[in-house]
Order: sequence, then C-alpha cells, then structure tokens
Amino acid sequence: MTEFDYRDGMLHAENIAVSEIAEQVGTPFYCYSTAALTNRYNALRDALAAQDVTICYAVKANSNQAVIRTFAELGAGADIVSEGELRRALAAGVPADRIIFSGVGKTRDELAYALSENIHKINVESVPELEVLGEIAAERGAEIGIRVNPDVDAKTHEKISTGKADNKFGIDIGRALDVFAKARAMPGVKPVSVAVHIGSQLTDLAPLRAAYETVAELVTALRADGHEIDSIDLGGGLGIRYKDETPPPLADYARIVQETTGNLGCQLFVEPGRMLVGNAGILVTRVIYDKQGQSRRFVIVDAAMNDLVRPAMYDAYHEIQPVRETRANTSTTDADIVGPICETGDTFARGRALPPLKTDDLLVFQSAGAYGAVMASTYNSRLLVPEILVKGDKFAVVRRRPSYDELLKQDQLANWQ
Repeated sequence: MTEFDYRDGMLHAENIAVSEIAEQVGTPFYCYSTAALTNRYNALRDALAAQDVTICYAVKANSNQAVIRTFAELGAGADIVSEGELRRALAAGVPADRIIFSGVGKTRDELAYALSENIHKINVESVPELEVLGEIAAERGAEIGIRVNPDVDAKTHEKISTGKADNKFGIDIGRALDVFAKARAMPGVKPVSVAVHIGSQLTDLAPLRAAYETVAELVTALRADGHEIDSIDLGGGLGIRYKDETPPPLADYARIVQETTGNLGCQLFVEPGRMLVGNAGILVTRVIYDKQGQSRRFVIVDAAMNDLVRPAMYDAYHEIQPVRETRANTSTTDADIVGPICETGDTFARGRALPPLKTDDLLVFQSAGAYGAVMASTYNSRLLVPEILVKGDKFAVVRRRPSYDELLKQDQLANWQ
C-alpha cells in the first residue's frame, strides 16, 4: 500500500476512501497523509545519519500547524521567512533553538521579535539588514549566519531560482569576506555560519555540488581570516516527481554533502520543504460541468486558481485523475480542466485524457502538498478550502472552511465612515 492508492475501485488516503472524506467535509479540500510526511522525513534523516545534520523544515512549503507539528515530533527544526511563520512554528511545538530565520526583507520588528524568542539563528541577506540587526543586537548579542549568493544556476524554473547573481537573495559571494569582517566589528554581533540556497525543485545534483564546494572554500577562507565558523546552512531545494521528473536518490545527495563539507567539522543544517510535503498531499475537487465547446472539451471543477495557483503562476504540471478508478477499456477524450474564476488563466491543465464525467464526480490533483493551500487566496470572494490530515483509518480537519459571514466580517465595514 502507498499513502494514496486505488483499492476497490476508489482512491484511498492511507486507509480512508477519499470519497468518504468528500462526503463529510465537502469539496474542494486538501488532504495530507501523516504516513507520507513521516516516511519522507525519516528517509532524509536516515540518508544523512552519518553526519551532524539538523533538518529544518521549510515552513513556506506548507504552513499548516498540524503538518509542522508532525515534523516537530519527529525531531525537525524549522526554516522560516516571516514573523508569522515563526509564530506558527513555535505554536506547533518547534523548539526556538531549532528555528532559522531567512528571507531578504526582514523588518526591524521581525528581527527584534526573533531575537526576543532566542531562535537558533538569523541568516542575514544584505548589508542594510546587517546594520539594522547590529543596532538591535548591540546590547543583547546575537550569533548570526550570512547567506551568500554563489552565482550558481540551479537549472530550475526562473521564478524559483535563488542562487544566481541576478537574483535578489543573499550577498554576492565575492563580497563575503568584507561583509563578515563588517559583522565581526559590530558590538553584539558574531558571524559564525555561512548559508546558501540556490533554488527549488532541483532534480540535478550538479548545481548543489557546485554551490556547496564554493561555500566550503569560503569557510576555509573565513577561518584563515580569523572567523570562528561552526556551522553551514545548506538550504533546501530537492525536487519531487510531478510528471516524469527523476528526483535524485537521497543517498547521492548525502554523499555530495559529505564530500563537499564533511572535512570542515561544521554542524550542518538542511531546509527541505517540497520534498517532504509535495507528494504527501492531494487536492480533491468536484466536477461542476463537463462542457463541450466549439473546438474543445472543458471539465469545469469547483477548485480554482485561488485554491491552487501553481499552474497559473508557473505553468506547473499536476497529475489529475478521477477518484473513482477508470477501467482499462474506458474510452477517453482530451479535455481542459478549468475552474470557475473569471480568468482565462484559471486553467489547471490542457488536453488531458479523461473519461466521460458527470456533475459531482470527484477528481484529484496529485502532488499538491507543497505550495498549494499555503498560497491560496479568497479571490472572487471564494472561501479558503479546508485542510485534512489523515492518519491510518482516521482523519481530522486541521483547517476548517470559513463561513461567508466570517469572510465578510474581515472587511470591518462598521469602522468605515
């Protein structure tokens, strides 16, 4: 049994029929598998077991507190990029000393709050940020990391590439020695870590090797310059299978980590997000109409781009299948799967082979656990969809669907004159 598979003609999430969940909570909804989250975390932990590595889950991939708590109970820390994510991680039970704060636009208030919570480390990404942090930390003190930009092309989608010279992230590695020296001269600031992250959805390990080798050379140079570098943050970015990608074996990734950084005596941090949650979640939707246009067939569903924006934003691919298993001899025709939002961009897929469908049939979007619900909005005044966590033969609503009254009350009309 896999975490999501067909049995008795119906798709199951672990030991529960997806149709049963749909009947109880309505559609659309996200569904996550506890077993899948656990299995993926344990696989990465075991691959890196020979090294001093802390896994900090990248909360931005899926910030549901039940998901974060699942990883926290397995021993994970958290990689966060905002005060809101920091508060979510703490509320979900992640110890403060296992939280790392990254991101290019940390505000003064966010930096002060992070220091007040005594999180493990703040990764500084610019000289102006360093100067602000220096002012805040002058009296209380702070050990920090500095994120460098190694100018390595991750060979991934341009909108999720973060390690090239023309990306907004990190400090140009050619300036690193000067910036570390500036940080060391500041009262209360001690730079002890180098951080790097070159992008997301990487299926080729060569760019990671290149980035890690560059960072290792920098650590050696920094130590020669008198810095006490005790840790390296290697970021995340490992990809998953959406269509026909071949993600690299975790053993190969672990070997690269060992070969590039193993002789430095540093504590290591990795920040996986998508590879932990992407294939641990699905989006379930219901057919509204199967419409035959003049030249195209449209399957209109009750999920929309506000629920899952990746196809509209990145032209991202998600496998789409009926929840009821299709018989081998069933005829199919090509269809565009679209949502009800008044945007042509509200299109999930074009030209997918699907059997005849009728109103209320259920479809499932695979590989929707990462950058799905976390990027959702209420565009067209649509309600945020619920999130479900399955464990064995039980499930829980870990984010409920709000009511229209709650949506309207957010506008505070009574305060407008």
